[in-house]
Amino acid sequence: MRGWVDKIKSVIIYDADKEFYAKVFPDSVQKIDLLRLRIMTHADLPAVLEIEKKNYLFPWEEDIFTDCFKAGYSCWVCEYDKKVLAYSLLSMAVGEAHILNISVDPAEQKQGIGRKMLEHLISIARGKAESVFLEVRPSNIHAIALYEDMGFNEIGIRKGYYPAEHGREDAIMLALQLF
Repeated sequence: MRGWVDKIKSVIIYDADKEFYAKVFPDSVQKIDLLRLRIMTHADLPAVLEIEKKNYLFPWEEDIFTDCFKAGYSCWVCEYDKKVLAYSLLSMAVGEAHILNISVDPAEQKQGIGRKMLEHLISIARGKAESVFLEVRPSNIHAIALYEDMGFNEIGIRKGYYPAEHGREDAIMLALQLF
């Protein structure tokens, strides 16, 4: 029985008690507590691609997400009331984890969803990787503040890493040491 429960927990992160209390005592639970994190499927791609297009001038295409599935990356969505609000992707190899993307629908930003997804990705990496790496645009000040708050440190710059409206934009490289 325990193996079955652990298997369910590896694909869905959700607290049914909070949903019950939210129905019985609506003011007792915040929306952030009712978010469901689960493994991304191909069926999620239309919603994921819509979020991607809202957030980026140069969005990833569907084939990039399909390649992430094929490569066995840890791909997650965050949903509320069966609507995808955000997604994240993590690759892990040779003792390192690399956050490829965390993206929250613009209408849902600044509510703690990005932090919740980041915490989840870090928990996946913990015990399997020594470090978590990511790149971020210098213009993405809110993401940088979140990453620094979560303990990430700048380790370098990738020149011309991102496509931009007028050429290319550098990326700040960040790392978090897991102990």
